[in-house]
Amino acid sequence: MSNSRNRTVPWLPEVPWFPTVNEALDQPDGLLAAGGDLTVPWLSLAYRRGIFPWFDEPPILWWCPDPRTVIMPDSLTVSRSLGKALRRNDYEIRVNTRFMDVVDACSQPRDTDSEEPGTWITPSMKAAYLELYQQGLAHAIECYRDDTLIGGLYGVGIGRMFFGESMFYRHTDASKIALAHLCRLLESHGYPLIDCQVDNPHLKRLGAMSMGRDRFCAQCERLCELPGLDWSSLPSVLPAW
Repeated sequence: MSNSRNRTVPWLPEVPWFPTVNEALDQPDGLLAAGGDLTVPWLSLAYRRGIFPWFDEPPILWWCPDPRTVIMPDSLTVSRSLGKALRRNDYEIRVNTRFMDVVDACSQPRDTDSEEPGTWITPSMKAAYLELYQQGLAHAIECYRDDTLIGGLYGVGIGRMFFGESMFYRHTDASKIALAHLCRLLESHGYPLIDCQVDNPHLKRLGAMSMGRDRFCAQCERLCELPGLDWSSLPSVLPAW
C-alpha cells in the first residue's frame, strides 16, 4: 500500500500534460496535480484520461479518485415514486436551450444529502463550461413545468462517454426526471457509462456503483475515441416518457 503522507502533487507545466493517474494521492483520495488552466485543450485531455478539476479557490486541483462512481444508463434505479412522476408527463425535457442557467442553478449551495454542494462551481469553472458548451462538448438536460425551469443537469460529452458534473432541482424529482431522460437517451446511442466522479447518498439511491480507477480509466480512454452522439442533431424537446 502506498504511503502518501510525505508526498506532494506535481505542479503542471504551461502545456497540457498530466502525470499517470496511479500517481494520485491516497489522502486526499485522488488528488493528482495542481496548476494548468481550464481551457478546452486542458479539459479535453483531462476528461479523456479520467481526470477532473475540483477546487474552491486557486490553484486548480485535478483529481482521479479510486474507486470512481459511475451510473450505467441501462441500470438506473427508478423508484416507484420516480416512475409515477415520469409517467405523469406534466413536465417537458429540453436539451441545451438554457445551458448557463442550469450551470448557475447548480452553483447555488444546497442540502448535501440530496444534491452535491454547488459552491465549487466558481466563476472560472462557469467560464470553462461555457467554452466547452460553445465547442459542442458540454450539454444540459433541462426539466420544465409550465415553461419554468424546475430542474436539470449538465455534463461533458466526449466520444461515447458522458461525464456528469452537477444537477439541481426546484421541485421534487425534477433532477431525477432529467437524469432518467439522459440515461434513456445515452442508452439508445450505445453509451455504457456516466461518470459521477465521487459517491454521495443521492447517487446511491439512483443505482450508482463503484468502479476501480484502472478499469474506469481504461474504459474512459476507449469510449472517448468512439463516435458519439451528435448533440446538435437532437430536437430541442425530447420525447415524453
